[in-house]
Amino acid sequence: MSTMTSAGGAGSTLSDSARGGTGRGRGLRLSGMNWLVWRQHRAAYWTLLAATAITVAVIVYQRQQMITYLEGYGYPDLKSGWETKYDQDPLNMAAMVLGFVPVLIGVFVGAPLLAGDLETGTAKLVTAQSVSRVRWIATKLGVTALVVVVCTMALSAAFTWWWSPIKSSSYFMSWADGPVFDNTGPVPVALTLLTVVGGVAIGMLLRRTLLSMVVTLGFAVALQLVWSYFRLSLGNVITLTTHNGVGNDSAPNMPEGAHQLDEFYLTASGDLIGWGSCAEPTEKAREACLDQAQVVGWSVDYLPISQMSSMQWLGASILLALTAGIAAFVILWGRKRLV
Repeated sequence: MSTMTSAGGAGSTLSDSARGGTGRGRGLRLSGMNWLVWRQHRAAYWTLLAATAITVAVIVYQRQQMITYLEGYGYPDLKSGWETKYDQDPLNMAAMVLGFVPVLIGVFVGAPLLAGDLETGTAKLVTAQSVSRVRWIATKLGVTALVVVVCTMALSAAFTWWWSPIKSSSYFMSWADGPVFDNTGPVPVALTLLTVVGGVAIGMLLRRTLLSMVVTLGFAVALQLVWSYFRLSLGNVITLTTHNGVGNDSAPNMPEGAHQLDEFYLTASGDLIGWGSCAEPTEKAREACLDQAQVVGWSVDYLPISQMSSMQWLGASILLALTAGIAAFVILWGRKRLV
């Protein structure tokens, strides 16, 4: 996605821009290295901004459609029954598409950012000018990060706004699952920045654009898998126990919007056994199994929806710390070994 200038063109462009000239620049009033980086990668940046604007517009329309439907059930004080007839396909589809955003931006923007210049020799030309390597790398990272943050913040805010009227419903799209947790709040911003900066580091080390994009794809997928495994450990698990038996009317009463992690049978001695331990073929056999195990109630582990914001900010802080570490590595490595 990055638009690379030729070696000769980059030299004249850098000379003019380093003097602060903006006579040929129209639209954004940038100068120096900021102007050069924007001009070099303007195709990628404008594509991101345009795609974000279109996506936000679609979300605004779909949210209005959802509110129109919910008003038929007394929104904001919703009556029961709205979940069974609600078409959740647009929301699910949007969540799935937004889930690919960190991967796509990391592969098509992050990986080629330095790899393209190193592969074509533009990096040698740039570093031969009066601009230092550190300033060149920092400007590339800074301008790209700014565009990425603006786009992902807009998408996160729009999707959060769309989902918020039905966030307490446990009928579909639990807040603790990836389609919601990873597309709302600060998480998508932090995930995307880490993927992009990781792609930049990979491109700097491999120095080949196509190879860097392939490796960055693997890095982005691995990051998503690790994050999905780590996500729920950010919360403080709450355990709810009952001593009223395990009949149909004795199920634990969890708070609205709570995300259940696991449930067990509670015995008279206080021990926990798996809820599938007495999965007998007949009701009589099941009752006999429960009596033999001296089961007196349930024990349920869950996360309340009130922890969502704190979990997201904690996770985002960890991701941003990793991003800062990789960015520092890129600058320090590039300072001496870039060309």
